[in-house]
Amino acid sequence: MNTRLSVFDHPFFLGFDHFEREFDRIKKTADGYPPYNVEQIGEDGLRITLALAGFTMNDLDVEIEHNQLTIRGKQSEEDDAERIFLHRGIAARQFQRSFVLADGIEVKGAMLDNGLLHIDMVRVTPESTARKIEISSGRSNGAKQLTNGSSHENAIDVEVTDGKAKKPRK
Repeated sequence: MNTRLSVFDHPFFLGFDHFEREFDRIKKTADGYPPYNVEQIGEDGLRITLALAGFTMNDLDVEIEHNQLTIRGKQSEEDDAERIFLHRGIAARQFQRSFVLADGIEVKGAMLDNGLLHIDMVRVTPESTARKIEISSGRSNGAKQLTNGSSHENAIDVEVTDGKAKKPRK
């Protein structure tokens, strides 16, 4: 029997199981290369900086898909074929580093400067999605059934012309 406790097992957390899958995926990809910093820039700004010695812009790919920022790097080995290394301490391997971004985080751009890749982001305050939910009674008393499934006892037919609503003539 495999019993696993989850942070999101509480009944108040409906529909949050995708977060648990993301946590599991992140734990599996916990590699230390390349090293990186995450810093706060201003009140709403964030910056991820990766140390990428020896990489050029053509060696890198930065993309975002489904709130996941992915940075990939692959150096071409053509330049190294002619060189003879007595010691090679600068890693020249391919990598993939992913960051899961919260809703409301937008990537503004990326810049490669002196072996450091800077990815700037901003936290956008989402508009309120609060809305009033209509409560209807459970009794059936001959109310008209509308196409969206709700019912109203006192429905008024309205005719719209030139963007203005008018009551229809009887």
